[in-house]
Amino acid sequence: MSRALRYSVPLACALLFAAAPAMAQQGHEQEHQQGHEQPHGGAPHPAPAAHPQPQGEPHRGPAGYHRAAAPKGWNARPKTFDQKAYQHNYRAAHSYRIGPYHRPEGWTEHRWVYGEVLPRPYWAAEYLIADYWLFALEVPPVGYEWVRDSNDAILVNIGTGQILQVEYGVFA
Repeated sequence: MSRALRYSVPLACALLFAAAPAMAQQGHEQEHQQGHEQPHGGAPHPAPAAHPQPQGEPHRGPAGYHRAAAPKGWNARPKTFDQKAYQHNYRAAHSYRIGPYHRPEGWTEHRWVYGEVLPRPYWAAEYLIADYWLFALEVPPVGYEWVRDSNDAILVNIGTGQILQVEYGVFA
């Protein structure tokens, strides 16, 4: 075997092993350039630069979110009702996790019961539970709304503030 051949075979093998990771990376980049999309449905990955700058991954936010459809008759509020049928304090059958609760400024925690008058700051627009059916709450009668106070849902007369019903533990 010639001296040149004896040294060229090991040299060629060493070069091949040294180049293998770069060739694998190039193949990986070509896969992404051919249209493989990001898991959240975004555009194909761009080819990485020689020395990429650290940056966050772009995120368009939730995709495909659709507001839950209101059930049939969700706003068919009873005009007449038996007030005594509502006058109860219940423990909710299910608890739901939603955003954090911030009590009106200057007010302290209180366990409300039916018959009490809920102060106006507690039934301001930001505390109303507009999608009450999502939390298994009954359709409120005309003139009443569900409001949130901490973990509880309170059915309040929006003219007087009088509490008609309380469901404890609706929110976790």
